[in-house]
Amino acid sequence: MIRLPQAGGGVREYVPRAEPLAVPPGGALTSRTVFSAAHVVADPYADTTPDSPAAVDWDATLAFRRHLWAHGLGVAEAMDTAQRGMGLDWAGAAELIRRSAAEAKAVGGRIACGVGTDQLTGPVDLLTVRQAYEEQLALVEETGSQAILMASRALAAAASGPEDYLDLYGHLLRQASEPVVLHWLGPMFDPALEGYWGSSDLDAATETFLEVISAHPDKVDGIKVSLLDARREVELRRRLPAGVRCYTGDDFHYPELIAGDEQGFSHALLGIFDPLAPLAAEAVRTLDTGDVAGFRKILDPTVELSRHLFAAPTRFYKTGVVLLAWLAGHQDHFTMVGGLQSARSLPHLARAYELADGLGLFPDPALAEARMRSLLTVHGVPR
Repeated sequence: MIRLPQAGGGVREYVPRAEPLAVPPGGALTSRTVFSAAHVVADPYADTTPDSPAAVDWDATLAFRRHLWAHGLGVAEAMDTAQRGMGLDWAGAAELIRRSAAEAKAVGGRIACGVGTDQLTGPVDLLTVRQAYEEQLALVEETGSQAILMASRALAAAASGPEDYLDLYGHLLRQASEPVVLHWLGPMFDPALEGYWGSSDLDAATETFLEVISAHPDKVDGIKVSLLDARREVELRRRLPAGVRCYTGDDFHYPELIAGDEQGFSHALLGIFDPLAPLAAEAVRTLDTGDVAGFRKILDPTVELSRHLFAAPTRFYKTGVVLLAWLAGHQDHFTMVGGLQSARSLPHLARAYELADGLGLFPDPALAEARMRSLLTVHGVPR
């Protein structure tokens, strides 16, 4: 029995499960293309401050990527889950991309890497934004990785309307050597992206987004949509040109979106698949056999955990992701770059532990319990 603090005050007793849900690594997934946006592991011994460059434990960070590849998932590298713009600067992201791309080649893992403009500071013009994108795109392509064109805070600030997005993205797509993934990240993940694609009206923004894609369908492998709006994603994917995929980024509705309907389905590029990797892989392998009901039976129970981790303010979901990686034994500490281990309350973390334990996500439940007890002790929770 372990005493877990509650949001309303006080503690309650919880009995952890004794056995994990054993899911062995497996081969490639066939019916869906599935990426996990992976977190970075901080170096807990580095003498840093929240304002200093991130200190990364490269061995543990790359080991976690090997864990994802072993289960058949692709790695979406240097994305929001890796704390870009929230502790990890462009220099750190560039090093992460280089190291992960080399590791992917060594083990035969699939990788796609984020291309943004986070080397910029302060107000800039559109030409400077374009040059920043070009610098990052060149680095990703040099490593042999697929590029994911991420939404840009600098572009959101510099653009005066839809025409600026059409012009800049058109230039980048013409320049890309291989088809890219376009990433639409909503303001719930990053408030600085409000009004992306030239309008705060999502219907108008969608039209601009589709215009970018339709002008260059041969250069767009797919789109990643992170708006937490299942209806809008379904409507959008039905309007995509033939051959352009929709990668769901909806951490609230992913089972139904991946399962799809009679008119199509979404692939996946999800932050929640970082902690859910074994279950996510097992679910998609079940779907590979055509067993949609079996897929939903495995994945539907995980949604409560995902909705908890991604609760508002959504941008701090990374704290719960790293907590679960520590409890699962993928890293030896609960430390994050930028000190973001403090971004969620103790009751929030306790509930994350309880939900993950209930799903059998911890390979060693006793280790997870012991580590959770140590965290509770530090915070003064009585045994």
